[in-house]
Amino acid sequence: MGKFKLYNVDLKNLSPGVHEFEYLLENKFFVDIDGDEVQKGKVKVHLTVKRSSMMFEMNFQIEGVAIVPCDRCLDDMEIPIDTHNRLVVKFGKEYAEESDEVVVIPEEEGAINLAWFLYEFIALAVPMKHVHAPGKCNKAMSSKLKKHTSRSTDDGDDDYEEEEVDDISMDDDVSGNSDPRWDALKGLIENDNN
Repeated sequence: MGKFKLYNVDLKNLSPGVHEFEYLLENKFFVDIDGDEVQKGKVKVHLTVKRSSMMFEMNFQIEGVAIVPCDRCLDDMEIPIDTHNRLVVKFGKEYAEESDEVVVIPEEEGAINLAWFLYEFIALAVPMKHVHAPGKCNKAMSSKLKKHTSRSTDDGDDDYEEEEVDDISMDDDVSGNSDPRWDALKGLIENDNN
C-alpha cells in the first residue's frame, strides 16, 4: 500500500472533534488501484471525520468525472460523479466489515487506508450502462457494429435502425426438415402437459 500512503488516516492520533481532509484523484490513482470499472478520471474528495469516544464518522463528498469506455463503440466517455458516502470506523481486535457503512480496524494499528473505499464509492456512482448520447458514438465503430448485429437495442440511438425479427416458436419448422433431437424434446414437453 506504499502507493496509497497519502490516503492513510491516523485515527488513533486524531483529537475529539471534526477534522477535514481533501484529496484529488487523477488518472495515476485509478491506474495504481487497478480496478475493473474505472481506469481514468479526475475526482475531488472532501472528507469530514468526526471523532467521538467510541467511533469515527466519516462523510465523503465526491465530485468530478470518471472516464470509462462506451459499451457500444469502446471510445472513452466522461461520466459525471457527484455522490455522498458515509463510513463509520470503530476500533476492535481485528479488521472486520460489519456492514456496508461500518468497519472495524485493529486498535493497535489505529489507522485506516481509504484508497479502496474511495475507488468503490466512485465505481458505485458510475451507472451500469455506459453509452454515448445518440449520434456521439465513434461513427466507424458504429457502422461496423450495425453491419454485424441482427437487430438493434431499444435505447433510441439514431445510429441504428430497428429491424423486425419474427419470433420463432418450437412448432415452426424453419428448414422444412425437423431435427430429431428437437423432436425428442418436444415429446417431453407434450408428455409433461398431459
